Amino acid sequence: MFVHTVYFWLKDKHNPADRRRLHEGLKSLTAIDAIAQGWIGVPAPTHRPVIDSSYDFSITFVFDDQEGHDTYQEHPIHLEFVQNCAPLWTRVQVYDAVPMEETIQGL
Repeated sequence: MFVHTVYFWLKDKHNPADRRRLHEGLKSLTAIDAIAQGWIGVPAPTHRPVIDSSYDFSITFVFDDQEGHDTYQEHPIHLEFVQNCAPLWTRVQVYDAVPMEETIQGL
């Protein structure tokens, strides 16, 4: 398993057209077959000192393995997304993770 989480900060947080455009771009990524599971999110309404909710959108995509992730990175839909949507954001932060141990169901 390979988990790819990305956070996006919009240049104009209050522009509805930019929000829609980025959201549509993120949804377009879900057509990539290498993605086993995926979620598009926005900050949860939680407020604790350790929580960074300054971002505008996030994606979490799970791939079967790193090869699936690498295929996704070079996929034409992903490359088109970056080209079309990069002008909308000021920052992108990526966190990739792989399990250290077997996952225990229910935890």
